[in-house]
Amino acid sequence: MKDRVALLKCEEYDPIAIEKKIREGFELLGGESYIRRLISPDSKVLLKPNLLSVEDKYSPVVTNYLFFEGVIRVLKDYSDKIVFGDSPGFGSAERAAQKAGLLDVANKYGVKFDDFTDKVNMTLKDSLLVKNWEVAKVAVESDVLISLPKLKTHGMMYFTGAVKNQFGCVPGTQKALWHTRMNNSNNFARMLLDLNKVVETKFAIMDGIVAMEGNGPKSGTAKKMNAVIMGESITAVDSIALRLIGYDDPREIPQYKIAFETDWGKVLPEDIEVAGMSVDDLKVSDFKKIRSTNEIFGDSRGMAFIKSLIAPYPKLIHEKCISCERCAQVCPEKPKVITMTDKGGKLVPVFDRKTCIRCFCCQELCPVGALEIGETFLGKILY
Repeated sequence: MKDRVALLKCEEYDPIAIEKKIREGFELLGGESYIRRLISPDSKVLLKPNLLSVEDKYSPVVTNYLFFEGVIRVLKDYSDKIVFGDSPGFGSAERAAQKAGLLDVANKYGVKFDDFTDKVNMTLKDSLLVKNWEVAKVAVESDVLISLPKLKTHGMMYFTGAVKNQFGCVPGTQKALWHTRMNNSNNFARMLLDLNKVVETKFAIMDGIVAMEGNGPKSGTAKKMNAVIMGESITAVDSIALRLIGYDDPREIPQYKIAFETDWGKVLPEDIEVAGMSVDDLKVSDFKKIRSTNEIFGDSRGMAFIKSLIAPYPKLIHEKCISCERCAQVCPEKPKVITMTDKGGKLVPVFDRKTCIRCFCCQELCPVGALEIGETFLGKILY
């Protein structure tokens, strides 16, 4: 049986228009009975937006606050126990929610905020890789976790959508430790799929009205896509998003390659039924994607030198650097890959490419976009 996904065209961030589109999407997926099955009476609903860092409300880095409002306007008809939250990789969750405008919207509709600092230990018996977890308590205690991802590129995983959005359910600085433990994209993908089983992600509504291309997930550029994507299968939702931005085969991206190989979720076009708009109607041809290395040398640390010759790497834009040292602070490797060094009268990060695991935490959390995805000469030739 095919997984069904609703694809809607929405050209503006207007909460009334977005509410209308989301209601239309639910109707395409099965109507009132479908929603009642998803959100049974007295359900505790957790909304998980993307609040990567402290960003302005108009930033393409985070789930848009007006999109968030449109979602709430629909869901409040089915539950009066709605909570939202996230745990940024760096900085205060509450400050991120306030700066992005989500906290004001939540207060307007009586939606509570959780900063994901209360944790609970969980065990996943039938895991792909990770059995033992410490995750946000509210994520486990909710009856319905609805992911509200932003359509964006990502330095390490090439794409961040409904599957990766739940990485925010890992509290605070623990995310950096996971980057060290899962030091290649295939293992990181297995971890993400296991995490979604732990928190039991039930549904996704993707904000693709304005996406982010290029140097994502934080320092890319806005890209108008006019898309809202909805469905119970988070791999299917992401698969449609990937096709919109130019990936004909979602298995080019690690998490969907692993999902396909393990039968975790549907990813191929022939296994997904698209209701509403067709993919061709909203597909763009000039989306700036992240190039992958396909990790042809596997997981062996003995191949680190060869990998350093071909793999993308964090590249410093010297003139943008403000010497804040955040990159060195968030680097999960011990000893640190990054050394702050005086160059041209300014303290800037210098990277040891032989030991860098290419997690791109530094690039992801740089507050001024002074790091981007660099490509080696050999890597450009091979890929």
